[in-house]
Amino acid sequence: MKLNIIKACALAAMALGFYTGCKPEKYDGNGLTSPDLQASFQVTPVAGKANYYVLSADTKSVLGVKWDLGDGAVIGKPVDTVFFPDAGKYTITLTAIGKGGITKTASQDVNVATSDPSSGNLVLGANMGPTDDAFWNHTTISSGVVFAIENGKMVAKGGGFGHAGIWQAVDVVAGRKYQVDMTVSGSGATDTWFEVYVGTKLPVAGTDYSDGGARLAINTWTGCGKTPFNGKLSAIQCAGSGNTYTATATGKVYLLIKSGGGNLGLTGIEFTKVTFRGIN
Repeated sequence: MKLNIIKACALAAMALGFYTGCKPEKYDGNGLTSPDLQASFQVTPVAGKANYYVLSADTKSVLGVKWDLGDGAVIGKPVDTVFFPDAGKYTITLTAIGKGGITKTASQDVNVATSDPSSGNLVLGANMGPTDDAFWNHTTISSGVVFAIENGKMVAKGGGFGHAGIWQAVDVVAGRKYQVDMTVSGSGATDTWFEVYVGTKLPVAGTDYSDGGARLAINTWTGCGKTPFNGKLSAIQCAGSGNTYTATATGKVYLLIKSGGGNLGLTGIEFTKVTFRGIN
């Protein structure tokens, strides 16, 4: 259509002996896109419920939305309620989706003043900052794989069917339910496992750990981790008994994260924002 209009203008100019300044009409993808699509939203604290917020997206010309809560979690309702149990600054990003798949994004920061007393994170060094390695105990089960903090993430690298892990003790209360999770990413691995345990037996250096069974696991033989991945481990994992743990006694349990295998991938398996928190 644009070419026909341009040709018509040119022919008219030639016939009249001068250029008339014709311009093609505005083109918006045959009406299949949303030229007025906007990504805008409001964040409103829930009255009487600390750490709860309502997210409300502008829905004009919007066919769908995605909320990135800054921790790998993604939800998809135009209006939804979210809970941030831990104190800190969170960046919420909205992706608005319009006709033809066109997208626009917008972000806002939310500052949470205090942690929820019953659901706050019990893990120390959870965000894998420069000094957070001091909170974790390292164990090498067999040589070939190492764990180290790099750029805000703990990274398991290597292969050769080596096997290593990190762990820390966490205090729990009998009968209480807890949930473990983390943000995890990788470029794709081969013959590899990545597992999370919550056990009552103290880990021993140089010895494999299996107390309580794997709660969450990436396992390339089972079907996940072979191609690039990024998000909540609870959403990506394809093995394990689940990320909920009920304490049988008051005292310490041991949160242990380990990985091993033939090749953990070009970037290794990266993880951060490790959480172990009470749930209602």
